[in-house]
Amino acid sequence: MLTRRIVITAATVLATLSVPVTSYAEDDPKGDGGIECGLYDCEVEVDVPGQGGGQAGGSGSTDGTGGSGSSDGRDPTDKTVCVYKLADPQPPAGSLDWEGHEPGDGAVYEQTCGWDGVDGDTIVRMVWLAEPPAQETVDPAVLAQRAVDSMTLLGPDIASPRAAGKYTVGVPMWMWVNQSATTFGPNTASASAGGITVTATAKVSKIVWKMGDGASVTCNGPGTPYQASEGMAQSPTCGHVYSKTSAGAKNGKFPVTATSTWTIDWQGGGQAGQLTEIRQTNGQVAIGELQVVR
Repeated sequence: MLTRRIVITAATVLATLSVPVTSYAEDDPKGDGGIECGLYDCEVEVDVPGQGGGQAGGSGSTDGTGGSGSSDGRDPTDKTVCVYKLADPQPPAGSLDWEGHEPGDGAVYEQTCGWDGVDGDTIVRMVWLAEPPAQETVDPAVLAQRAVDSMTLLGPDIASPRAAGKYTVGVPMWMWVNQSATTFGPNTASASAGGITVTATAKVSKIVWKMGDGASVTCNGPGTPYQASEGMAQSPTCGHVYSKTSAGAKNGKFPVTATSTWTIDWQGGGQAGQLTEIRQTNGQVAIGELQVVR
């Protein structure tokens, strides 16, 4: 028979109780146990028949540090991060929070533990410690990457050249992209753990275009939308001129790729830094020859 014991701090709920209260579940056909409550805490003990050793149900833990199971969706490699706050006031002598010790022998702390990489998954409990705890540290750069991962950064949203468009050899092509938070920026997000919050801001710093004819064009911006009034002028910011048709290419079109470099500046936890992310969008363009009618 497996005995499970859970200690629950209940200073607020049980603040009106002045004597211990005991409740037993002996008449429960599912198992034995009881609840013993004092001024600051409750001790719950449950005897569960037929589960000795815990093998049938898998292993786990109630000590706030994580168990060997992973049914809660956490990655087994996620790190447990705990922070401590001195309980003020300290529980009275005899409280279960002292774990058998007397006031003055160490101290009782409020322990908050969460799993690095899992938002909102935390355990809060009271613990006795002989010495002041060494607070867990979180690398701000790790939080910065987590903030970036939450942004859903995408490749360029190509406005021109259009996949259905028809372009001509020797005629300047203007290239540009539509701008949004996820395709060009700026995009801002934050991540927190262990009492540290890091904020990151991402923006595309350049787009490299592979034109399919062997040429590569680097544009330090979104490009300039073409206006009919520009006539045959070249783009002032991002353009290309094809010198041959795409007739010999697969499906009669040149494959075009636009690769954006996202530059992310972050700060928090007394530190600052920069990260880089790469995203790509594929397209195609048909290039024909100008037909002259005489």
